[in-house]
Amino acid sequence: MPFLSRRGRSSRLAPELDDADLGKLLKRLVSTARSSTAGTADLCVAQIARLLREEPDDFDRRAHRLSVLAGFLHESYLPATWAKREPRNADALVLCSWADLEQGRSEGGLADAAAVWKRCLLAGELAPQDPTPWVVMLNVARLEGYARADVFAVWNEIVARDRWHREAYLSMLAYLSPREAGSLPQLLEFVDSVRTHMPANAPCAAVELTAHVMQYHSAVARGGAMGLLAGNHWRGPQAAELLDRARVTWPQPSFFSHAAAVADLNLLAYALTAAGRRRESAPVFEAIDGKVTDWPWRNDGDPVAVFESARGKAG
Repeated sequence: MPFLSRRGRSSRLAPELDDADLGKLLKRLVSTARSSTAGTADLCVAQIARLLREEPDDFDRRAHRLSVLAGFLHESYLPATWAKREPRNADALVLCSWADLEQGRSEGGLADAAAVWKRCLLAGELAPQDPTPWVVMLNVARLEGYARADVFAVWNEIVARDRWHREAYLSMLAYLSPREAGSLPQLLEFVDSVRTHMPANAPCAAVELTAHVMQYHSAVARGGAMGLLAGNHWRGPQAAELLDRARVTWPQPSFFSHAAAVADLNLLAYALTAAGRRRESAPVFEAIDGKVTDWPWRNDGDPVAVFESARGKAG
């Protein structure tokens, strides 16, 4: 994956990351996605369908594109219109389900979780090798508080299809955290089990660093002495060793090839900044090339402003 550097480039929130085709589609949808004309809706659906047909076996990139489109369109009628028009099109079913999931997240629950679940099951039947319908189901199960056995059953379906699926691993990490249905020991046990077997450049390579950022944020949120000392987390041997390794390997142009690599670089830049290792973060900021992710920067304020401040201090 080519990470190009242009000093002085202005930063912006870039949900598409470095997916140029997805970025172009989002720009085209900005002015047309909420139009009520049938012709405009047909054009938008055709453009979305065309993009999702590209590289059908690249499940990592499909998940990235579907998640971004679902976040962009969750208040639009387009996903539901497409699914109604093509009820046996797996792409249409998954996008509609993921858009419903995003809407449910914003409202604290799904209006009809059973319907979303049924739609995903049908998508899974239509595209049996694709883990994406199951990824949506995993997140539905988390949002709706389904039984632990159901969550792990869906998880097993995903990893049977894509061993190192990024979205699935990050979703399970959140599920096993103290903020959801788990605890810190369960979270750490999950990270240890992943770290033992995972290739260093796997799509889910950021799981361990994500767990460290979650722990750091938890300490900051406690406030008081705990909040003031939160930065000490990065001096622990595991966290420090991880940053030492990631800062050298992750920014290399040929190291990562997964769709959300820029998001992982944002996470690394944030962690190095939080650890006070600003100078070491400079090559990471260069590799990011101004493409800012909402998380984890938003935890400290406006994401673009926080990112720009940190990049400026990196030198």
